[in-house]
Amino acid sequence: MAGRRTLNEPPKASKTGTGPVGAAHVSVMMGEVVEWLRPRPGARLVDATIGFGGHAAALLSAAPDSNLLGLDRDPAALAGARDHLRTEEDRVDLRQANFVEAGAILAEKGWDGVDAVLLDLGVSSLQLDSAERGFAFQREGPLDMRMDPSGPLTAAEMVNHWPEARLARLLAEYGEERRARAVAGAIVRARPLGTTAELATVVSGVLGAGRARLHPATRTFQALRIAVNDELGGLDRFLADGYALLRPGGRLAVLSYHSLEDRRVKAAFRRWAADCLCPPGLVLCACGWTAKVHLLTRRPIRPGAAEVARNPRARSARLRVVERLGAGR
Repeated sequence: MAGRRTLNEPPKASKTGTGPVGAAHVSVMMGEVVEWLRPRPGARLVDATIGFGGHAAALLSAAPDSNLLGLDRDPAALAGARDHLRTEEDRVDLRQANFVEAGAILAEKGWDGVDAVLLDLGVSSLQLDSAERGFAFQREGPLDMRMDPSGPLTAAEMVNHWPEARLARLLAEYGEERRARAVAGAIVRARPLGTTAELATVVSGVLGAGRARLHPATRTFQALRIAVNDELGGLDRFLADGYALLRPGGRLAVLSYHSLEDRRVKAAFRRWAADCLCPPGLVLCACGWTAKVHLLTRRPIRPGAAEVARNPRARSARLRVVERLGAGR
């Protein structure tokens, strides 16, 4: 980017001993996030999926006298962020909330706009590494998968009670599983299923060993997790007008981890950056739309090889960034 040195390597990832397994939490593309969001002294910042606070700590460090609103649905993640950011507690406001609530919370705080927003989608290391949360097939646990433990729907409800056809549609749409009907049929025949290991065994029995880097149950677990947490529905609601959170010149960065997320972010950013939304062929514009943002990343930014070697979970990350245009656009 003009006027700023490109970071060759992100800062060392933060580690915490917080959480039920005391696992290390590694913030993805931390250097790139700070570089593209370019937080300034005195800025108002939002980390809308704060997790353990690694990105938030880096943003606060880069912007003296700034203030940050941190949101997360997961109370365990917020506890970790609170511990990680304890030396900056006067500058940080942490809330248990979904990122789609960001606009309402900013209004409540009296903030009429912010200078930087980060949305880091997907599941955190804390959630994956906590067997009792039921997110991962590598560790046996209950079929839960709720980011907010008070949420009404669990993976067990879907696996054990949804009709086979509905399960198959879910696996095809949210998991992009090519053999969705076969997997759904095997799940129904194996009912009741109580643990992640049992579900993974059933799916593996249908699909076989899978590729070296992709466990055969990966797509099934992804589909269930997305549905339990309404991840794509929440993202769609945010992308309807998420640019409105920004002051002129403010930046929004989104980290996504699979094509279902990235396609939505790409399409929304292009829509926000367009000067007209009328159907092709109209002689006169009838929509009244003007561009809201400048698209800073025509192609997504990807993690470097060194980061992927340190943190293999970063390999699928895609970073896209926009900047809010000034008044009158």
